[in-house]
Amino acid sequence: MFNFIKEGIILHKTDLTFENESVLNPAIMQEGDTLHMFYRAVRHGNFSTIGYCRLHGPMNVVDRMEEPLLSPLYDYESHGIEDPRIVKIDDLYYLTYTAYDGANAMGALATSKDLVTFERHGIITPQISHEEFQKLAESNCALNEKYKRFYNYNKNAVCSEVNLLLWDKNVIFFPKKINNKFYFLHRIKPDIQIACVDSIDNFTSEFWENYLSHFEASIILSPKYEHEISYIGGGCPPIETEVGWLLIYHGVCDTAEGYIYSACVALMDLENPAIEIARLPYPLFRPQLEWELKGYVNNVVFPTGTATFGNTLYIYYGAADQCIAVASLHLDELLKELLIHKRNRNE
Repeated sequence: MFNFIKEGIILHKTDLTFENESVLNPAIMQEGDTLHMFYRAVRHGNFSTIGYCRLHGPMNVVDRMEEPLLSPLYDYESHGIEDPRIVKIDDLYYLTYTAYDGANAMGALATSKDLVTFERHGIITPQISHEEFQKLAESNCALNEKYKRFYNYNKNAVCSEVNLLLWDKNVIFFPKKINNKFYFLHRIKPDIQIACVDSIDNFTSEFWENYLSHFEASIILSPKYEHEISYIGGGCPPIETEVGWLLIYHGVCDTAEGYIYSACVALMDLENPAIEIARLPYPLFRPQLEWELKGYVNNVVFPTGTATFGNTLYIYYGAADQCIAVASLHLDELLKELLIHKRNRNE
């Protein structure tokens, strides 16, 4: 086992119009002792923008913007820019987010050289119907019935007259090129998938048609243990360690009280991150404290960013979809525990 500390809440909503409902699910970019936090800010009516604050050290907020850093500009993100993640590859920052138009939730990308101005590259996930997705995905293998079940759930949640597309969220780039390719995670419920491209200009309909025609090969993690049995999805950008890519993700379990979101962790191969090395058979942490159990959405811890100070790993997460909190642990202890639970290659 390893020592784990919930350090507490570090960011609350304010009376400012753009964040008067909640703040949650932050992206973290660490530069020395400085942390740049890009967080989802929600105003009344569930409209999201990206807010910004700066921290000195892991928990000391020293500056906070009083207006959004990024707001919707285009129809595909008209209802919100949600759940950002950020990495730096070479000299460019890659910020991914969920673009929501009120019916469709899809992965989008913006890049920046200075963390001040961002160039938007639009939707980078497949823009197709679920029927088209199912036809492509089942051209080579049978599709888990949960994929259709979650599509029907989304369909029932929006107006039937809306042209509902495939929901593809939690787009997260790896923080370096692997074999000279950009690798990224994404999530079509209920699993986590992986893809790679030579260039960010390669997100074409032809790329996705070929990718989805071999969809089974893209699935790297599926629900396995009780705490994640309903579905899983990406969390924080992968962390490179000597023993593998440390992947902190979220897992969801359906209970009589509704969904419970936990933080989970796995270890993936350095050269081929589609290969699972190990996974904890229990949650890294789960909702336990009042501000994690009760909020805009109850029973949620949703990890989206990390920072490392010495051997201490700080994990930043949305709590009950209402505030931002942080937890800490010793990285070497976590890796040691993970390696106890190496995957059986016969699985």
